[in-house]
Amino acid sequence: MPSPNMAAFSARPLSFLLSVYSSESVAMAAVIVASRRLRNLLTWRLTARTNLGLSLNLHPMSSFAQDEASKAAPEEAPGHSYESLRVTSAQKHILHVQLNRPEKRNAMNKAFWSEMVVCFNKIAEDADCRAVVISGAGKMFTSGIDFVDMASGLLQPAGDDVARISWHLHSLLSRYQETFSVIEKCPKPVIGAIHGSCIGAGVDLITACDIRYCTQDASFQVKEVDLGLAADVGTLQRLPRVIGNQSLVNELAFTARKMMADEALDSGLVSRVFPDKEVMLDAAFALAAEISSKSPVAVQSTKINLLYSRDHSVTDSLNFMKSWNMSMLQTEDVVKSLQALMEKKELKTITFSKL
Repeated sequence: MPSPNMAAFSARPLSFLLSVYSSESVAMAAVIVASRRLRNLLTWRLTARTNLGLSLNLHPMSSFAQDEASKAAPEEAPGHSYESLRVTSAQKHILHVQLNRPEKRNAMNKAFWSEMVVCFNKIAEDADCRAVVISGAGKMFTSGIDFVDMASGLLQPAGDDVARISWHLHSLLSRYQETFSVIEKCPKPVIGAIHGSCIGAGVDLITACDIRYCTQDASFQVKEVDLGLAADVGTLQRLPRVIGNQSLVNELAFTARKMMADEALDSGLVSRVFPDKEVMLDAAFALAAEISSKSPVAVQSTKINLLYSRDHSVTDSLNFMKSWNMSMLQTEDVVKSLQALMEKKELKTITFSKL
């Protein structure tokens, strides 16, 4: 069965096309034509804005973002210089990763998708880091994908060959999925601190975090169905495991309705709600400091085994735990901890070696 010619497809009614071509060919051709039309529309809008002398800044910097930007900020952590992120050493053993495009509501541009992978791979190898807090600069956590910036990558497949277009998109989605999977793969606990809106890919991101705090004004939205697609970089896979309520997950994913902070707390998406961003970040850093005071062998082993248990049976997980701890139980950290307990010393006084 031949594939529809693109020009013919655009000109002919659907009933005629279905009588000549297979439904699969028509469906794939429809995707290609829709992609081209969307690309043309975006190009037209960008051209119109430029011709009219308008700014391409779709989200002007709010006074809140300007106030934050004017504050004295800590220096970037060594080895962490990015376009879309800002990484600072918040406290000893703690890194603060900020989504750092406040003038664009922290929309995720092309740079973001690769920089997150580089950032968290470095954190995973950083022996000085024992916990991470991730937050958003400015007025909100994130508005999701920056479709204007991403359009050229998403909507320019190679030619009209269905197999090649599909191969291109499969490779692209694999890279985008890794952007958030790398948070899970990082053995250091990651605390998500969410304020304001957390939309679309923002939900993909936070469901990969180990712990989530939010402000009272926070809202969460699985927005993808409003854009004509299914969420494809983690939400549909992780959200059901996070909140354990399939009915609620389905409702959120099918309707794109907002979940507010109180509902997020009740459902288990977040563990605590705070009155404002400053109080939330203070609590997040305090939690990170407490985690960082523990044995890094114990904490990182715990994260790895919790994630393994989530995706495997109880029997398999117990076997994995045995294999893991037959070496990890031989750490000096066990001796130090038991000695401190017997001597009735504060556990925070123990100095654990780097891992």
